[in-house]
Amino acid sequence: MSLMGLTAVQLGQKIQSGEVSAVEAVKESLERTKALEGKIHAFVNLDEENALKKAELIQKDIQSGKLTGPLAGVPMAIKDNMCTKGVLTTCSSRILGNFRPTYTAEAVLNLEKAGAIMTGKANMDEFAMGSTTETSAFGVTANPWNTEHVPGGSSGGSCAAVAAEEVSFALGSDTGGSIRQPSSFCGVTGIKPTYGTVSRYGLIAYGSSLDQIGPVAKDVTDCAVILDSISSHDPKDSTSVRRESYDFASALVDDVKGLKIGIPSDFFGTGLNEDVKNAVLHVADVLKSKGAEVELFDFKLVTDYAIPAYYVIACAEASSTLSRFDGITYGYRTEDFTDLHNMYKKTRSEGFGPEVKRRIMLGSFVLSSGYYDAYYLKALRTKAMIKQEYDKAFAKYDVILAPAAPTTAPKMGESLSDPIQMYLSDIYTISVNLAGLPGITVPCGMDRNGLPIGAQLIGDCFREKTIIRAAFAFEQSGEYLHCDLAKGGIR
Repeated sequence: MSLMGLTAVQLGQKIQSGEVSAVEAVKESLERTKALEGKIHAFVNLDEENALKKAELIQKDIQSGKLTGPLAGVPMAIKDNMCTKGVLTTCSSRILGNFRPTYTAEAVLNLEKAGAIMTGKANMDEFAMGSTTETSAFGVTANPWNTEHVPGGSSGGSCAAVAAEEVSFALGSDTGGSIRQPSSFCGVTGIKPTYGTVSRYGLIAYGSSLDQIGPVAKDVTDCAVILDSISSHDPKDSTSVRRESYDFASALVDDVKGLKIGIPSDFFGTGLNEDVKNAVLHVADVLKSKGAEVELFDFKLVTDYAIPAYYVIACAEASSTLSRFDGITYGYRTEDFTDLHNMYKKTRSEGFGPEVKRRIMLGSFVLSSGYYDAYYLKALRTKAMIKQEYDKAFAKYDVILAPAAPTTAPKMGESLSDPIQMYLSDIYTISVNLAGLPGITVPCGMDRNGLPIGAQLIGDCFREKTIIRAAFAFEQSGEYLHCDLAKGGIR
């Protein structure tokens, strides 16, 4: 097996034992990436020179005993909405096409301290607005399982890079399912932690009350170990939470006896693909066979109102946060303008893509005088009601089991032709962000066309260990999914 075919923890162990070096791992990652990028386009840019220099320094620290952690020397990709000092950070938008930050995001810094090595910045939907990674200003990312299909989004580049074994793991961000949905489409594992667990300092905002950074990796063990590394209280982020324990890897126990699992009956009705339904319900059967208690329950309020509430709130926040991109301080500026207001107008018209413009306009509308009460405040009240529904559910259940997406990965072009249908595809993930809860997606099967299916496990606030435990127990029951493009398909 190639080094990139190993999990991040397995590769880290080989590097620590001296069986391979950090330099060898990074070289193999870069070589594989360059060989596959013509098909996949998971990256916006590669940082080859810096990656190799860091690998040499980290190898010395490993040999001297300074770096002994499980991720030391392991290659990773970073979603292109996280600032990296001196390295192009674009949010896959033309308006930030020349932006090189003067600082690095806290989550990325934590991984660098752990010895992980960034090889490049992963492609994404522009400003994380999209579910397919087709709204990127720098080209579409393909799904490694079938390159005619999308990888999901907005963290599609991160998930595709891991699925194609270009890197050992990646960081993504999740505003309404942007880690969990593409993880499902790409057959990898991704976790969105409780809001405030991972610092948002250096994460370029889409919806500040919803955004959260999380890991994408080959298995649950990797995700838990990476989450251990990136989680911390950060005084630079006012929403960062000080937690008593960050030892998520301690939950990697194959034991779910007595665990109470709730399945929202409303999530399994009209609109859910039959293959997806059967695969997710099979997860319930496996966990039940291992001693968990499984029960259906009503979740109609969440199903009916999560999507309208989410898109009102997210777009309102986007219209505010994206107002800073005006061509004055940094980023793209139009070359031909007559006065200040004309420069603002033309810069933003030329710099933003169609989906970003659509969401800015929607957000500006719901915040405008006369509509603020009717839409935005009503959405906030609905958000509070959704959180109450989750509180009721978690009074009875330890974990909620649901699909991560209603279908497997659609073909390229299908979603962009119908934006409303693209928004509806987030039906199973967005309520988790509205309530600030943790959720993890694990591969659980294939559809009849050979595309991966992911199951989503949702936990109560600060109960990541519970969903990691359940996900790990399921993962131990069967073989894991991997994709090998070099062999022309799945193995």
